[in-house]
Amino acid sequence: MAAAAHYVEVNAPAQACYDWWRPLTRLPELFSDVQSVEALDREGTRTRWKVDGPAGSTVEWQARIVEDAPPRKIAWTTVDDADPDVRNSGVVRFEDKGHGRTGVEISLEYQPPAGKLGEAVASLLADPQKKVERAADQFQTVIEAR
Repeated sequence: MAAAAHYVEVNAPAQACYDWWRPLTRLPELFSDVQSVEALDREGTRTRWKVDGPAGSTVEWQARIVEDAPPRKIAWTTVDDADPDVRNSGVVRFEDKGHGRTGVEISLEYQPPAGKLGEAVASLLADPQKKVERAADQFQTVIEAR
């Protein structure tokens, strides 16, 4: 598995940060290549992701929340029956720093893909560290503007 992670401190309480992330449906605001994350069940624990692929294509997969510990952590992974070329997972940790500040760590892992769809996913996941850093910076901007 390949991985990328980034940490940022924001001027917002941990609960507000967790609440923003929990539905996962707001991720297109942070990741420019994510078209949508749609809740598939009432609890929002299972989601369908649509992401820009190469040459105008769209790559889709389903994920489920595997750990939900408000307001400290949320983690998700692709479902067991997902296409093996789009295996990935993520976790966001929130550390209350006091005085309305929160440390936020965003971590993503993915299995380097193979095959034709794998080539599409590989281009999508090009430079994941930079994408995670941009997402963390964008989250800081969004949450502090509230």
